[in-house]
Amino acid sequence: MVPLNGLATGVIADVIRRQPSTPGKIAFAWSVAVGPALARATSSVDLRERILHITAKDARWAKEIERASDTILARLRILLGADTVTFIQVRTLS
Repeated sequence: MVPLNGLATGVIADVIRRQPSTPGKIAFAWSVAVGPALARATSSVDLRERILHITAKDARWAKEIERASDTILARLRILLGADTVTFIQVRTLS
């Protein structure tokens, strides 16, 4: 038996992967991958040449994103496809 949360994640990932690549899709996948607190702590998310460029609201949040980048990257690969994002680059607003 598949746990409900695992099934929901698989369904969401399948739906996201089938959508055209747009800034909205990338931002949505980011918010699903990182959760509401980190999503609110980022002011922009942009995918260019398989590098996800993140702008954190301050240095403290940038450090948290960098610290969790391996986990976030693994989640994004599930949501967007294995080769969509190869690296997460973080900078701060200031």
